[in-house]
Amino acid sequence: MIDPWGSSIIDYEKLTEQFGIKAFSDNLDNIKNPSKLMRRGIIFGQRDYKKITDALKNGSEFATMTGMMPSGKMHIGHKMVVDQLKWYQQQGSDIYVSIADMEAYAARGISKEKARKLALDEYITNYIALGLDVTVDNFHLYLQSENDDVKDLAYTLGSKVTFSQMRSIYGFDNSTNISHIYTPLLQVADILHPQLEKYGGPKPVIVPVGPDQDPHIRLTRDLASRFNDEYGFIEPSATFHRFMTGLTGDKMSSSKPKTAIYLTDSIKDATKKVKSAKTGGRESLKEQKELGGEVDKCSIYELLVYHLVDDDNKLKEIRERCLSGEMVCGECKACASELLEKMLEDVHTKHEEAKEIAETLL
Repeated sequence: MIDPWGSSIIDYEKLTEQFGIKAFSDNLDNIKNPSKLMRRGIIFGQRDYKKITDALKNGSEFATMTGMMPSGKMHIGHKMVVDQLKWYQQQGSDIYVSIADMEAYAARGISKEKARKLALDEYITNYIALGLDVTVDNFHLYLQSENDDVKDLAYTLGSKVTFSQMRSIYGFDNSTNISHIYTPLLQVADILHPQLEKYGGPKPVIVPVGPDQDPHIRLTRDLASRFNDEYGFIEPSATFHRFMTGLTGDKMSSSKPKTAIYLTDSIKDATKKVKSAKTGGRESLKEQKELGGEVDKCSIYELLVYHLVDDDNKLKEIRERCLSGEMVCGECKACASELLEKMLEDVHTKHEEAKEIAETLL
């Protein structure tokens, strides 16, 4: 069982076998100019992605849906979602972003006011600074608590879900509060509401998520099928991306500063974290030269793969130099620090203007 509010997914192969997630790589040949996250296998799995490749090929309408439960600072691992939204926006997709303030209250006890402030100051501001265009007509941002279409749809969808089903999917027990039990229906309504007539009617919808969110995807697809006669819903598609390893080797977490680089970190603090991060280096320089580095165990290399090196050939060169023992960890950290500094300088420069724009959206 996967817990969307606390899972730490490690065994991706077991996950795909157990829950029937298909390999994303099977779709690469059908995508013109796939993103680096797609090319590099960071987006590793999918459900029903053919609907999206067909829409991309035909130039037909489709929507991209994501949500955030604001509970802490935005770290560099969250940037993956922004990069995916930007790519889909470039392909002509409508973009829907839900601020899950009702879920934040039910699951974490975070007030609506705090959730709104966190979402705008930490997330949406950084989304804008990272290049997402929120000024276009087909960008939609909303608070769950203020979207009557979502709340009404969630209530309707609940008529065909039992507590027994919710318990089997999410592991709810007698200690789970009723509001928390209700929040998955809000997630389902978030995903399906772009297909309501008010928003243009039935269309393919892609939901880019981490694998811990698959229970929501499975429930949504089930309910879309059950309500097809009434609403004409098309079962939504999903992609699944790998989580970044934290700088300490553990899961990257907003609540554990040593594991993460926050987008609001000063350049000094961010580069300091890089210099002390866990690498795939050997125990001695001699061993490193002889055996090469363990690149797939290196949090610094992950930073390069996920965010800092756009050129696939440059990345391949770094990988080969590490594996051969030619590049040592100090050189790799210096390279990552320089690239990270440039990225953060750009984000910080745009931050104030982005914050002003964010405050006009809600």
